[in-house]
Amino acid sequence: MAIGTILKVSGPLVTASGLQGAKIHEICKVSEKGLIGEIIELKKGIASIQVYEETAGIGPGEVVETTGAPLSVELAPGLLSQMFDGIQRPLDKYMAQTNSDYLERGVSISPLDWQKKWTFIPKKAVGDYVETGDIIGVVQETTAIEHRVMVPPNVSGEITEIKAGNYSIKEDICLIKTENGEKAIQMLQRWPVRKPRPFKTKMKPGQPLVTGQRVIDTFFPVAKGGSAAVPGPFGAGKTVVQHQIAKWSDVDIVVYIGCGERGNEMKDVINEFPELIDPQTGESIMERTVLIANTSNMPVAAREASIYTGITIAEYYRDMGYSIAVMADSTSRWAEALREMSGRLQEIPGDEGYPAYLGSRIAEYYERAGRFKTLGQEPREGSITAIGAVSPAGGDLSEPVTQNTLRIVKVFWALDSALAQKRHFPAISWVDSYSLYEDELNAYVDSLISDEWSELVEKAMTILQEESRLEEIVQLVGIDSLSQKDRITMVTARSIRQDYLQQNAFDDVDTHTSRTKQFKMISNILSFNDHMQKAIRLGAYYDEIIKGTVQLREKIARSKYIHEYELDKLDHIQQEIQQTIQTIIENGGNE
Repeated sequence: MAIGTILKVSGPLVTASGLQGAKIHEICKVSEKGLIGEIIELKKGIASIQVYEETAGIGPGEVVETTGAPLSVELAPGLLSQMFDGIQRPLDKYMAQTNSDYLERGVSISPLDWQKKWTFIPKKAVGDYVETGDIIGVVQETTAIEHRVMVPPNVSGEITEIKAGNYSIKEDICLIKTENGEKAIQMLQRWPVRKPRPFKTKMKPGQPLVTGQRVIDTFFPVAKGGSAAVPGPFGAGKTVVQHQIAKWSDVDIVVYIGCGERGNEMKDVINEFPELIDPQTGESIMERTVLIANTSNMPVAAREASIYTGITIAEYYRDMGYSIAVMADSTSRWAEALREMSGRLQEIPGDEGYPAYLGSRIAEYYERAGRFKTLGQEPREGSITAIGAVSPAGGDLSEPVTQNTLRIVKVFWALDSALAQKRHFPAISWVDSYSLYEDELNAYVDSLISDEWSELVEKAMTILQEESRLEEIVQLVGIDSLSQKDRITMVTARSIRQDYLQQNAFDDVDTHTSRTKQFKMISNILSFNDHMQKAIRLGAYYDEIIKGTVQLREKIARSKYIHEYELDKLDHIQQEIQQTIQTIIENGGNE
């Protein structure tokens, strides 16, 4: 540890001298108030420290003391169902201790409860050889998740003592005889947030992340262990999309990072998540969720640290063999924190004032996602899917944060303000969005649901693209200029848009759609299109078809509200399509 003196205070940036032997990313206690700070630059004996708390009232001459440790998180049972700030301070305990709705400076609270007893059940016995990553026992952390206690990094040897019972996370549960003597193991691990946790192998993602959102699962799927970006202007629904994925995706654990978000949006998350029932477990979704809240009125430096805190917690559960979805909302406000600190350091700015290393920092974050073989003797797989919202000013997708993000991620869900204004949600543009996982994941769904899936998806997208071309003609010369075949295409495209892609997040049934239901819905719409086109070829008229299928089109439109246990009704619609169109063909021209 070293003790220095403050030379200058510039907002969250403090410069200090006398910190000989200090290192980059080392944590400091600033002033007598004990504010938490991190060294981000060392130059000619002067340390630049970004402080994670309000610096008002701090001045030159006050003391700075290093701790000798980097910014780290505590990893142990008790993480799930909690809400932390950007540097893992538990906000509920914080509020109880300070009796304030706002962050009080200099308050030191351990992130996890060191007194609570957990029932530890050994999975290894005395005499067993273990190494880094091996599971030595389990704790039932919540009703939904079993916490797997692992051998910490750089430890291996023979177990000389292990015992079942009730222990706190700081008590010894196991003794391992290593080359350097006996090592006591506790449930608690600490890990520096800016350093990725080790793994055995990084593999290519191969399975889809099922979100229950039809526009995503059908046209722009993301793989488990993949990365996706959700850019869009204010009010287009970025946060709602992330909320829906957090609620309904088929992952084991969700880490939701509110990075620079407005307080009312985090309030919605806090209010909604405990009440939402997880369809996989029947328990509250908070039983498998960790919330990181660093709202827009919290210190800007802690906003920069928040996404690293979240991804490190995700890596810890990944090492246990779980699949995790990490939501960062929004990386634009994280980048703004980088820009502010870079400006205070007087670094040469890059595009739009962002630091020149913006692209590498974004890449470092998304590269920590993936599908991994974890450390340990037993074969185990875990995955982290990183989904980041981007909030470009004025919806300008050419700005640096969006462009640097798109160079890294493989799925782009472009939110369209025009769709949002039409009350079409999710407002994901089927024209501008893309998924580089599409071919591989569609082949996987072919083998799982039906070998017709890829063909149906391609056909539906072709119809939507054809509609865009036809709309230009309609705007120039009117709908009557189109052939009957093209007018049928327009009807089908409207059905795909309104009856399939548009989804109501507030309806208990429509908020989530299974893969099987998605297949039956899109199959019905495209089957209806094929039968209508066939009727036109066999001599029926467009007006006859439209007039004779009013009730049928209404049933197709209402099929999104059919419960998952009533999917046979969708099969009945398929039969009715054939019968109705056949009747129109037989009566063709009679009117």
